[in-house]
Formats: sequence, C-alpha cells, structure tokens
Amino acid sequence: MNLRQLEILRAVIRHRTTVAAADELALSQPAVSNALKTMETQAGFALFERVNNRLFPTAEAMALYKESEAIFALHAKLENRVRDLRENRSGHLAIVATPPLAYSIIPSALSGFLRRRPETRVFFDVRRYEGIIEGVLSRVAELGFALGLTHHPGIAHEVVHTGEMVCVLPPQHPLAERPVITAADLSGLPFIGLERGTRLGEAVRDSFARAGAPFRPTVEVRYCNTACVLAAAGVGAAVVDPFSPRQNGGSGLVVRPFTPTTQAVAYMLWSEAEPLSRLAKAFLNEIRKESALLERTAPHQQHGAESG
Repeated sequence: MNLRQLEILRAVIRHRTTVAAADELALSQPAVSNALKTMETQAGFALFERVNNRLFPTAEAMALYKESEAIFALHAKLENRVRDLRENRSGHLAIVATPPLAYSIIPSALSGFLRRRPETRVFFDVRRYEGIIEGVLSRVAELGFALGLTHHPGIAHEVVHTGEMVCVLPPQHPLAERPVITAADLSGLPFIGLERGTRLGEAVRDSFARAGAPFRPTVEVRYCNTACVLAAAGVGAAVVDPFSPRQNGGSGLVVRPFTPTTQAVAYMLWSEAEPLSRLAKAFLNEIRKESALLERTAPHQQHGAESG
C-alpha cells in the first residue's frame, strides 16, 4: 500500500463517504471508490462495511489508520523542512570575524537575519586575522569577515565595504571642533596608536609617514575597539577603522575624517572548495544593507557631525 492509497484510506475513515473524501483530496468520487477496491484486493480483507451509503472502517482498517499516523507526521515534518529550506528559515550558519566587524556591522545584520529565521542556528566567533583564514580554510566557518586581505590559495572573497580610517576623540578634546583631523594635527598631543605589525597599525604608521608627521603614541593597543574605549575615557585621540566607533552607539566619541586618506576595506571570505549555501548568501545580503547604512552615515558625508 503506497502513500497515496493510505491518504485516501485516512480521508474516507474521517468522512465516512467517498464523495467527501474526494472533495478533500481534489479527486473524483469514482477515483476514490476504485482506489478502495484496489486496496481491499491487495490487502486481501475488507476495509469498510457499507451501511446506508456510509462507510464504516473495519478493525483492520483502523489498525492501518493508527499505524500510518507516524508516517504522515514524518511526512508533514519533511514538508515543513522543505519549505523552511526553500525560504531560508532554518539551517546552520557558522561565521568568524575580526573585532572591528564583529562588534559593529555584524550584530545588526545578524539581528535582522535571525528575526526572519527563528529556526536558524548560528555559530559566531571573534578572532584575529590569522584565525579567520584558518577557520575558513578548515571549514569551521562558512563565512569569514576581515579588514584587509592578502592572497590566500583556496579562499574566495568579496568586498563588502570600502571605507576610510577616521580619527576619534573625546568631546572635550582641543581638536574636537575641527571638521577634518590631519596627522600633523595629532603631533605633540596624547595619542593612542595601533600595535606595530598589525595590518591597521602599519597602515596608520604609513599615513603619518606620508604626511611627514612623527608617530609617537602615548599608548599602544592591538584592537581599534580598545583604542575607542580609551579615547572615550579621555586618554587621547586615535586613528581607527570606520566600524569600531559605531560600537555601543559611539560611546560619546567625536568621529572626524582623517587625512591623509587611509583606506579600510572589509572583505567577506569563504572556501573555494564549495559554493556558498543559500543561508550564507542571505546573510551576505544583510551585510550589504548594513554596509549601505554605514556609507550613508560615514563622517566624510556628515561634514564633522558627531557619531551616534
């Protein structure tokens, strides 16, 4: 007895007439009657007793009905699963990101992504650049996000945002009213520098060198979000990526464009060994939306407006 025959059997048991069962299943009444005859022939016993144009299931038919409950419950679960997959509402997505992106653009994108997909489960880890590359190559994560990129065999990439490094200062800083901060402006003032040897740290040192300004940090830190926290506390000014000041609404920081212009490019990375899942593509669309929002609120477009 196949699944369609069981479906007909169950409909007839529920309605007790072939006409009502046919209406439910969008079949003709003769098709239902013929299916019942075929089932009884195949089974070798009667499935219904016919009394006054109504069909009453036999004990054997009721036994089949009860046994088929598990089959149809599983079938309904499978149909729901197919629908969820079609609509990208369930599944598992693993993401790794460096701190500037992990604490700024990704949380907002993840919030909207999961709100529309409550059955989706996400693994999200924050790592240094080297950890992002390792995570993607080992397929611990399907997607990686990082600022800056060098060529790595086996890794595909897409630019998700191109921005510029900015200067962050506490509101009471003597340079806070200036529309643009230059490397020379920061000379002789308390300054929070990024660690030597890191991608962004070397980029900032290079910008000072291009401007012919001395680079003498009062405090040196590894991460841009650390520099933002210290700047907000009044330790000094800092030059950071455009993402980090957005964490926690800017935390009272003043954000200004910085010259000479120093690019900060955000990349999405994935393994070339396999194509992106539909969930990963859907999440990338959320990242694109957040990137567009960041572009509209970038300091160079606000002409010196405060962050947040």
